Amino acid sequence: MNSISPSAAQYVGKVMQDELLESRRQQPLERQGSFGLRLPQTADPTREATGEPDEVDKLKAKLMSAWNNVKYGWTVKSKTSFSKVSPVTILGLSYLLNNEDEVERFRLAFVSRIWLTYRKDFPQLEGSTWTTDCGWGCMLRSGQMLLAQGLLVHLLPRDWAWPDAQHLTDVDFEVFRPRSPARAVGVPIPSFGTPRGSSSPETFLPRDRISKCRKKSPESVRDRQAEPIHHRLVMWFGDQPSAPFGIHQLVEIGKSSGKKAGDWYGPSIVAHILRKAVARTTAVHSLSLYVAQDCTVYKDDVVHLCEPSHGETPSDPSTQAWKSVIILVPVRLGGESLNPSYIECVKNILKLECCIGIIGGKPKHSLYFIGFQDEQLLYLDPHYCQPVVDVSQVNFPLESFHCSSPKKMPFNRMDPSCTIGFYAKNKKDFESLCSAVTEALSSSTEKYPIFTFVDGHSHDYGLESHCSDNSGPAAHIVLPGQLDRGNNRRSSDEFVFL
Repeated sequence: MNSISPSAAQYVGKVMQDELLESRRQQPLERQGSFGLRLPQTADPTREATGEPDEVDKLKAKLMSAWNNVKYGWTVKSKTSFSKVSPVTILGLSYLLNNEDEVERFRLAFVSRIWLTYRKDFPQLEGSTWTTDCGWGCMLRSGQMLLAQGLLVHLLPRDWAWPDAQHLTDVDFEVFRPRSPARAVGVPIPSFGTPRGSSSPETFLPRDRISKCRKKSPESVRDRQAEPIHHRLVMWFGDQPSAPFGIHQLVEIGKSSGKKAGDWYGPSIVAHILRKAVARTTAVHSLSLYVAQDCTVYKDDVVHLCEPSHGETPSDPSTQAWKSVIILVPVRLGGESLNPSYIECVKNILKLECCIGIIGGKPKHSLYFIGFQDEQLLYLDPHYCQPVVDVSQVNFPLESFHCSSPKKMPFNRMDPSCTIGFYAKNKKDFESLCSAVTEALSSSTEKYPIFTFVDGHSHDYGLESHCSDNSGPAAHIVLPGQLDRGNNRRSSDEFVFL
């Protein structure tokens, strides 16, 4: 079942071409909002001449924003349940939630991730009347979160935690314990002071005591000193035209791939948009971004990308004269639905410290996956429409860029089309990354791995026109016997963001 090989590059060039074709097919049609609301860029000659949204557009944006928050559970929040007998993994770190200290560590780790969501009332996107990305920009937001995590580990210590995470006290999750060994872990009962179930309440160190202890620690002092970097990083993703990784820049870059504001984006196209955004900015130093082609990471291409230019000398010899690198690998994990054979492999990838997450989601719904517990993926959800924040202000508030609501979904609901991210600080880390990821990939029972690492350059394999430095679509290789099946199958790399 779903035995189509991802390493046969079934997602690649054809998928990106399919995205472009689908986008062009959609152009004459009226866009639909998340509850069937028609959102055409209307035929008002006056408004088209000025390029400004009219009152009808503004009203529709407000209605869509309100309905979107209801639809995705942000208006009436429900708490997510976690088992206390199975570890929770977040980007290479594990937490066994059997005591308050571990729960607090998990809470800090989750809340400290950068959360980027739909925004409204931001400056108008050039060439359109859009002042919100609600209803269509969730894959771009997921891509922003993936890149933000890479920048966090690039600029801050690996165990960095947001000092003000303590202020988000209303964290929407509960920790439970199975009633008996015979009862499934997925059907937990309360154990942390909640009145339900047969477990007796347990007493742990109060959160304010934990917070005070943390404030005295050297790590907390270090994290507080890093706050200017934290602010600057978030500012790079601000919803204003000058932000190097903001929605305005990403939409502008997407135009070269045939995309525009209001279109739907797939995870592979977003990977290439992020690559171009990193390449064109001067805000981030000593960092490159590589996008794998046809499910293959060509090691010498990465080396070429990370080695200093002629005449450059490394400021730190321990870096082996390398730029740090973010590696993005667009893949397909099955045909129309996720191949169960790859679930264990995805788990092992998320256990790696070099992993910075996965962008994909479930059908028609983009998400940013950062971990898992048992058979449930843990994710950050961009489908929450918030007012724009003016990041040009000194000490602008950070609360809306950090999420206090961890959410989970079953692995079998994951869309097979996704992009996996990794980070290596130097050459030694890259070599360790290749070894660790290859071992994780071998855990799949499928004949074909999700993707591979190979020596040499892409042009050694006849792919010189499709290397990572090229902005064109990726190559498409079809194994014998897969041609008919691939041609008849509709690509699910297209996410319908409603």
